[in-house]
Amino acid sequence: MKKSLVVLALAAMFSPLVAQAEAGDWVVRVRATHINPDEDSKLGRMTRQAFPGTAALVSQGAELEVESNTIPELDISYYFTKNIAAELILALGSKHDVNIHKNTGSLGKQDLGEVNVLPPTLTLQWHFNPDQMIDPYVGAGINYTRFMDNGLKLVDTYPIRVERNSFGGALQAGVDINLKDGWLLNADIKKLWIDTDVKMNMGGGYRKIDSLDIDPWVVSFGVGKKF
Repeated sequence: MKKSLVVLALAAMFSPLVAQAEAGDWVVRVRATHINPDEDSKLGRMTRQAFPGTAALVSQGAELEVESNTIPELDISYYFTKNIAAELILALGSKHDVNIHKNTGSLGKQDLGEVNVLPPTLTLQWHFNPDQMIDPYVGAGINYTRFMDNGLKLVDTYPIRVERNSFGGALQAGVDINLKDGWLLNADIKKLWIDTDVKMNMGGGYRKIDSLDIDPWVVSFGVGKKF
């Protein structure tokens, strides 16, 4: 009898913790997001082709490096069913320092400035356990990236600009920890595919010096609320 009472008491304590997702629910999350670029750059080879006079300055293996950054993020989800949701990630804009590295030419490592990137992303998710406290999910979708600043320069003299728009895929995996009254904790990781052309003007107009794939890993932790 005492064991039964203990079981009932524990059930009463923990059952209100789970706020189950239902069709028509909205979820708003606020997260801290770390953006870690995973670049693929051909700067050295393409710069030497575009501007042969830079061969002594920029080595064949030189690459562009985009530094990581941590930013606040807001995202909104809508549940079509209790298992299927769409999520729109609205990062507030992320500034990243850009430099030349792996350069054995006479320029060495060069800081080129920074770019300001706005990367809204839309994914469609499958939630495995929407009726449970621990609800893992996977998702896939599309990323649009807007490069809002083009203030890069080589040796503070030669202007560099990047193409302003990029479209690419997005993959996602994460987990919601459902609490009572519609609150939840969230951990999330995404892989985004972002690419852009980089051009430089050394007189005579802009020439392409890199096809830069940024392709960041995006790791987030935060809190959300179901409505």
